[in-house]
Amino acid sequence: MNQNVIVLNCGSSSVKFAIVDAQSGHANLTGLAENMGSHDARLSYKVAGEKHALSLPSGASHQVALAEIQRIIKAQPGEPIGVGHRVVHGGEKFKEAVVITQEVKQAIAHHAIMAPLHNPANLMGIESAEQAFPGLTHVAVFDTAFFQTMPEHAYLYALPKSLYRDHGIRRYGFHGTSHQYVSEVASDTLNIPYENINLITAHLGNGCSVAAIKQGQAIDTSLGFTPLEGLVMGTRCGDIDPSLPSILSKQLNKSMDEIDSMLNKASGLLGISEDSNDCRTLEEAALEGDANAQLALQMFCYRLAKYIGSYLVVAGPIDGLVFTGGIGENSSYIRTTTLAMLAHLGFTLDENKNLDARFGNSGNISAEGTPILVIPTNEEWMIAKDTQRLTSSTGA
Repeated sequence: MNQNVIVLNCGSSSVKFAIVDAQSGHANLTGLAENMGSHDARLSYKVAGEKHALSLPSGASHQVALAEIQRIIKAQPGEPIGVGHRVVHGGEKFKEAVVITQEVKQAIAHHAIMAPLHNPANLMGIESAEQAFPGLTHVAVFDTAFFQTMPEHAYLYALPKSLYRDHGIRRYGFHGTSHQYVSEVASDTLNIPYENINLITAHLGNGCSVAAIKQGQAIDTSLGFTPLEGLVMGTRCGDIDPSLPSILSKQLNKSMDEIDSMLNKASGLLGISEDSNDCRTLEEAALEGDANAQLALQMFCYRLAKYIGSYLVVAGPIDGLVFTGGIGENSSYIRTTTLAMLAHLGFTLDENKNLDARFGNSGNISAEGTPILVIPTNEEWMIAKDTQRLTSSTGA
């Protein structure tokens, strides 16, 4: 039985797309249009293991890329059963994936103030896909939905409560689809019913977050109102003194928009190393004695270890610690350095398994004590499964 789902992830300057079998997770087609709006706009995709690449017109818009993606998808055999769309911000309105209606689109637009780089692009992808595939059910899967189970004392900021009541100022969390997927896989791996499992999950990529999961529900996460709070990230600063932006604005004679751009795009690993936001590049430089690269990685691991330690308080005793995302899955260095700071809390690495995990040998890399799992994330499959479920329930 055909279970193929089109999965679309429209970002601020890119469009990631795939056709995913909702039952097996196998991606029959994967692709990426990137650098939208620049002279270097391009599109690459892979079908049945065969890679293809093409240039897009200079300054190509999302609409141009989506038209090309539509052509590629329609050239594939079989009729998909639905279209799943990643949407970054659903606010408090959406606690799970939903079939897209006009009301849903209006809500996505309303929440654009909370994710100005992402929600408008997500909505653009939805409306373009609706035109391209009018006969299919379209489903929105929200990054923030998984964290709607957080208790009030975890998601509120210690600000005047009217800001939450009147303006929705609170911690929302992101990467929810990834955290939910790896926690479900961890449940299967450890043979613990999902509703009973306690975990700490670390999604580490260019964007990074940690989540505390108790009895299968998210109860805390490091990302906040925006994806800037929490860990040191590729180009984002993570936690800083809240007074710094206004002070820097005055001292540097820069607008708040310029300061915001610096915190989001020129900080983190890139800002400290003064070289790169790519963990692989920094690990190579650190081994060659680059002091800035060494410091950037040390700060990254130190902040990560602090968050993991703090989440042991709220989620513990835990059944496992999970690493995922590009860095979490592939960097044995980051895992070793971070867990060395947590050894007194019962985390013990098997170094051979830790090294092997770089080559896709995911699973438990702990020598003893608390399981330490490396689980490749698969947000596309999670989106496909949600889409298949809702498509079936609507009778489409």
